[in-house]
Amino acid sequence: MKIRLGYVALPVSIPITASKTITLTNYKKLGIKKAEAKRRKIFQENLDHFLEILKYNQANDIHFYRMTSHLVPLLTYPNSYDNILKKEKEKLKEIGDYIQEKKMIVDMHPDQYLVLNSMNQEVVKSTLLSLEYYHFLMNLLQLKTNIILHIGSSQEGKRKAMKRFEENFYHLNKSIQKRIALENDDKIFNIRNTLSLSKKLKVPMVLDYHHFLVNRNNEKIEDFIVDIFSTWKKDTPKIHFSSPKNKKEKRSHHDYINSDTFIDFIEKIKFCNIDFDIMIEAKQKEEALFRLVRELKYKTNYLFLDETTFIVK
Repeated sequence: MKIRLGYVALPVSIPITASKTITLTNYKKLGIKKAEAKRRKIFQENLDHFLEILKYNQANDIHFYRMTSHLVPLLTYPNSYDNILKKEKEKLKEIGDYIQEKKMIVDMHPDQYLVLNSMNQEVVKSTLLSLEYYHFLMNLLQLKTNIILHIGSSQEGKRKAMKRFEENFYHLNKSIQKRIALENDDKIFNIRNTLSLSKKLKVPMVLDYHHFLVNRNNEKIEDFIVDIFSTWKKDTPKIHFSSPKNKKEKRSHHDYINSDTFIDFIEKIKFCNIDFDIMIEAKQKEEALFRLVRELKYKTNYLFLDETTFIVK
């Protein structure tokens, strides 16, 4: 069973960001011509830094990575495709070519403001538009990557909320539907709910193990893991892993990963013998990943193929 480790968005060891933006207030103060020039310049800087982060990852054997969802400043502003994305298609192709050449796995998990099952139609409209633009961006990067979503609002109860998600999901273009993956959350939609909807919509389910631990009803992960992995069909399953900040703030992420909990999880599910990728969600980003690796090398007999990839027997 081969496992690859990855991290989220912005590394802590190099002083760059690919998430620079401009506020809508400042945008409007500049006037349309200057504002669009400013927005495009910021996007160009973000793209340069995105490529630098990918090169940093490559130099450190990091093959799995979650790109920032803030790469494009004011993504859903009118004419973003023509004024921003289309004008940088050559740079986006260059980045996409690099990702493919190095055989990296890059995915995206937009912020919580995307709520496909909201009862507020303006929020739904904005979510549909955001997903459309993320799809355009992925196409220009030549990526067949997932866009990971939570089910979202629980207004009017879980059953109706899941039904709203389903109905709005079918308002998406089919090519966008194919990008969607669902993740269980830490408060409302647990592993059973998410797996059920994932199967119904025929989309992959991303298991968040931390969310599972704080939002379950005596379920055992061993009883669900094969079903969850089966939703990925021929693709490599993805898992999110984090550790609680402390006992009081158990839903918040720690700076690092508790290696004992991590090992316990691996040992519980290794019977399925399926390769998968794990996204490390820790505030110390890639440094948390590498600390975990050092502890795994000390505490286990896992066979490391490089700095972030290992075999479990």
